[in-house]
Amino acid sequence: MEQILDQFLHYLIVEKGLSKNTIDAYSHGLNRFLDYLRKKGIQEMPSVSKFDVRAFLLALKKQGLSTKTVLRNLVAIRTLFQFLIQEGILATNPIEELESPKISKTLPEILTLKEVEQLLEQPNPQTPLAIRDRAMLEVLYATGMRVSELTHLPINQVNLEGGYVLVFGKGSKERIIPLGSEAMKWVALYLKAARERLAKGKESPFLFINRSGRGMSRQQFWKNIKAYGRRAGIRKRISPHLLRHSFASHLLEGGADLRSVQMMLGHVDISTTQIYTHVTGERLKKIHQRYHPRG
Repeated sequence: MEQILDQFLHYLIVEKGLSKNTIDAYSHGLNRFLDYLRKKGIQEMPSVSKFDVRAFLLALKKQGLSTKTVLRNLVAIRTLFQFLIQEGILATNPIEELESPKISKTLPEILTLKEVEQLLEQPNPQTPLAIRDRAMLEVLYATGMRVSELTHLPINQVNLEGGYVLVFGKGSKERIIPLGSEAMKWVALYLKAARERLAKGKESPFLFINRSGRGMSRQQFWKNIKAYGRRAGIRKRISPHLLRHSFASHLLEGGADLRSVQMMLGHVDISTTQIYTHVTGERLKKIHQRYHPRG
């Protein structure tokens, strides 16, 4: 079964072009699944039934894992079985009719516009690092990109004249996102006054670099944004994803159409984007209750 797993992961990398993070998640989940099968005495994939998969998912749930994590494991298993049928290793899919666990859609927390402004104004633009951080925060809020997309944004995919960035997201899918005047202003300042001083003569393909002249890590930026959130006095749990949520919600509140926001966020399925309409709906209900005479 280990050989089959190796072939499958190679297929995901070479033919599907999935990201390293996705490959790691699939590998982790499927190794956990294979360990479970071995403990049950199952040594070959053709011997696996839908009852084995269901029992595995229930075991994950009993371990206290969230429904979302259980569903991710099921997606990995489904994709593996589809691969096995495609390769002729299996004749039928034993989990074709297995239902996915239902996920209750929780509304994402967002920042108010005032809180966003307070957060963005925290870096004091007197040092190269602070100018870089202000530029990163501005770009994150202006584009709604994922933190991994921000920290790995190649410098040659930023077009300040055109006012957009070219982003390769999950599954190497390409999308163009407008930058906006404020983000363009801060990126231009960063390129003019900070990046060369941080690079110290080193070459890096990435727009945003650390004090050693290398690309920023997600962990470092995560620490930075949390520190700026504390300094701003914001009590919400600050994370890069919180700015992504806020970007989407503020666009929809301003009248943007759902399809455009979906394209900018890089969501494959528009139902993923629709959760932000619930956020704006909740906000409208609160406004109605507060100001309507019979609210």
